Amino acid sequence: MKIYAVGETILDIIFKGVEPLTAKPGGSAFNAAITLGRLDAPINFISEMGNDKVGDMIQDFMEENGVKSRYVSRYPNGHTAIALAFLNKYSDAEYEFYKDYPAQRLEVKFPEFQKDDLFLFGSFYSLNPGIRPRVKILLEKAEKAGATIIYDPNFRSSHAAERDDLIPVILENMEYATLVRASDEDLLNIFNKGGPDEAWEKLSSYTDALVYTANAGGVYLRSEHLSFHVEVERIEPVSTIGAGDTFNAGLLYGIWKNGYRREQIKSLEKKQWEALITSATQFSREVCLSYDNYLPSGFAKHFKQNN
Repeated sequence: MKIYAVGETILDIIFKGVEPLTAKPGGSAFNAAITLGRLDAPINFISEMGNDKVGDMIQDFMEENGVKSRYVSRYPNGHTAIALAFLNKYSDAEYEFYKDYPAQRLEVKFPEFQKDDLFLFGSFYSLNPGIRPRVKILLEKAEKAGATIIYDPNFRSSHAAERDDLIPVILENMEYATLVRASDEDLLNIFNKGGPDEAWEKLSSYTDALVYTANAGGVYLRSEHLSFHVEVERIEPVSTIGAGDTFNAGLLYGIWKNGYRREQIKSLEKKQWEALITSATQFSREVCLSYDNYLPSGFAKHFKQNN
């Protein structure tokens, strides 16, 4: 059972006020991949970045953290994407992006998925018309092979003006998904409805399970047979960058570690889901208490030793 993730590769330069604090390789799926690599999970990242110094730095970072990069395209024309992340008083980030992609996107040979491999995708990367055809090929390959597909829409208000055009693609993504992990903000922006029950009413015909995260409001699980809520500890975050991504990594890690197969997802018991959600929440908490976009190395080492 191998794990794959597809998404954007970017360098986050993080600001508090007018001063840059640090620079971290990032991207939603990338952050999840680094967490999984630090936990010694068999993670393969599928992405693209420039053949430049920033790309070299990110490539080295992936290798140092156990993420396999054979499916990462290094394009010669263009530059690795950069984001300026400005932390507000709540430690949430507001972004400005600088991107210079080539005309041909994600020009790399795709993996041959096997039954019950895990595949994570999502964000605007999976909706962008410039790369959607390539992402759809990946989704079709994963579904045909019988992989477990996890979708995080990560749909922010910055794309609200495009919502009506993107809804059909989002719903198509949900049809591919075995499991949808979405925040209350995501689903409010997509459906104009924010509650977990309303969200599940919309999604139940598309996917086997919904993990609905509501920040300090906790986590809700909805499936054909289960409906329950898990409370979370309230904290004062340093930065929320990567919190949801690392939560996703926690779910993937638990599914992989326990050997749950695709057909098992819809019939997992409450105690099994609670264990998955508890670890994912713990991972997310640790990220919020640091300027890392992923599970801190020290915590990952401690977790491996005790689990």
